[in-house]
Amino acid sequence: MKGRMISPGKAAGEALVSRSPLSFYGGIDPKTGIVIEKGHELEGECVKDKILVFPQGKGSTVGSYVIYGLKKNGVAPAAIVNQETETIVATGVILAGIPCVDKIDINKIRTGDKLVVDADNATVELVQG
Repeated sequence: MKGRMISPGKAAGEALVSRSPLSFYGGIDPKTGIVIEKGHELEGECVKDKILVFPQGKGSTVGSYVIYGLKKNGVAPAAIVNQETETIVATGVILAGIPCVDKIDINKIRTGDKLVVDADNATVELVQG
C-alpha cells in the first residue's frame, strides 16, 4: 500500500488496529504505553513495539508530547499508520523519531497482521494476515 511519509524510518511488527480516532493525551499512559481511554476499543492494550494503526488522532496538542514521552520511556509503537495524520500526531512522531505513513486504507489491516512499514518510501506492506 502506497501512502505519504510523515516521519522517516522503517519498522516491522504486529499491527494493533483501532477503527476509531485515538487521543494520546489522557488516552495512553506515557509510562506504560497502555491505552487508558475509557470505552475505547483498544482500552487495556499496550502499544509498545506494535505497528499502531488508527484513522487519525484527536484531542489536545499535548498529545504530541505524550508520543515523545512514550519513546523516551521505551514504550512507543514501532511505527504509526493512519488514514489522515493530523498535526498532533505528525508533530509527536517527528519529535520522537517514530516512522509514520498516512493516506493508507486501514480497512485492509487487522490486529495481529504482520506489517512492514517503510516510511522512507511511504509504503506499508502486509506480510501476513
